[in-house]
Amino acid sequence: MSFRYEVRLSGEGGQGLVLAGKVLAEAAAIYDDKNATQSQSYGPEARGGASRSEVIISDEDIDYPKAVNIDLLLALTQESVNKYHSDLKDDGILLVDSDACSEIPEGKFKVYGVPIIQIAREKVGKVLVANIVALGVITEVAKVVTREAVEAAILARVPKGTEELNLSAFKAGVEAAQELGS
Repeated sequence: MSFRYEVRLSGEGGQGLVLAGKVLAEAAAIYDDKNATQSQSYGPEARGGASRSEVIISDEDIDYPKAVNIDLLLALTQESVNKYHSDLKDDGILLVDSDACSEIPEGKFKVYGVPIIQIAREKVGKVLVANIVALGVITEVAKVVTREAVEAAILARVPKGTEELNLSAFKAGVEAAQELGS
């Protein structure tokens, strides 16, 4: 049986979701020896408008690079929950920023609420790394890429001089996921 896992990272422009998608795809493809694609879409406003990044991870060739049957949806805004939850598989995962998303729709998916932006602000010291906190949660909850692969991809992708900050954000996300009992 072939393996295919679809992830959609959604929120608003400026939250670093494209970078997070690239890190996740590179972790899978370069460091975990899987096939992966990454694509992105922005609203017309870019910063502050709707934004999403999609990553498909597979053990076979990926013939269609868009996510259509989502295994995990990260939603950092209520708008993204409302817009994309219907694309989730019945047994998928809806990961929301619990402070930003209060109206959770009914569905046959698992819901995890984590205060991602608050963790970035209070535990790491910068809201800017909320995307990397989210990657830590995703890595721990989904278990489709290894922590080591994501850490290596973070080190390869983030701006020089921010490596320790970003690794700290990743670890804070992993710890938050572990507290969920996932």
